[in-house]
Amino acid sequence: MTTSPRRIAVLTGATGGIGRWIALGLVRAEYHLVIVCRDRARGEAVQQWLAQQTALRASTELQIADLSSLTQTRLVGQRIATAHPAVSLLVNNAGMFSAKRRVTAEGRESVLAVNHLSPYVLIDALEAALRAGAPSRIINVGSSTSDSGGIDAQRLERASGLSLHGWNMVRAYRESKLAMMLTSFTRAERLRGSGVVVNVVHPGTVATGLIRERGPIGLAWKLMAPFCLSEEQGAQTPLFAALDPAWATMTGQYVKKCAVARPNRRTADAQLRADVDVASRALIAATLAA
Repeated sequence: MTTSPRRIAVLTGATGGIGRWIALGLVRAEYHLVIVCRDRARGEAVQQWLAQQTALRASTELQIADLSSLTQTRLVGQRIATAHPAVSLLVNNAGMFSAKRRVTAEGRESVLAVNHLSPYVLIDALEAALRAGAPSRIINVGSSTSDSGGIDAQRLERASGLSLHGWNMVRAYRESKLAMMLTSFTRAERLRGSGVVVNVVHPGTVATGLIRERGPIGLAWKLMAPFCLSEEQGAQTPLFAALDPAWATMTGQYVKKCAVARPNRRTADAQLRADVDVASRALIAATLAA
């Protein structure tokens, strides 16, 4: 008797927070899990933890890349697509929050690069493999901070996180997640009928290591932690969207608490969605051409 090959899932941000619990849910669902991470030692530690939790039944591999680099993101996506021409699931979970404005080695604002541009590049690199693996799913981990507020497509990066009073960390994070949502819905429409669905998930307010700042910000986050979801609880909604059979054909949705939620009203603006998509592609093209 032969066994069918495992389906392929790709996960970013698996070395901490809700990511490792998403990883555990996927290997328990008998996916072969490709873990994309920056630090090999942390990646190997997660592999060992998954093996222990599943009595050595976890099927995993590591792909090393710094997701703040769009070049490295594209290359790792190409490596995965070469090794796995058919991919059934991509979960873009990696993200960052910064109290200060930082710029990547490629000259991009770091919060926008990690939270929005990098997932966009990874989806581009894996799109053919996701089509080949259909029915397949793309799950982008968003945030309820994107539920309100606006975005200027013409100044997508220059305006990111900036206000009359300078850098605003909440605004930067919110705009990066709103940009991700707008382009996710654009891609969902473009892929409609291909067998590839695209959805955005808010995991809830989770006590993770996302905010690593010192001083008042870090202290406030620590004080909030007892009132937040655990990391394991925060993984439940992403896993629901990734694994529930009813969501095999649901696309272009925003998911909270394992149910469809109403997104920012600006996502209904088709012109804004198109403008943010064009602006995102322009930033990516300029970066990769440099």
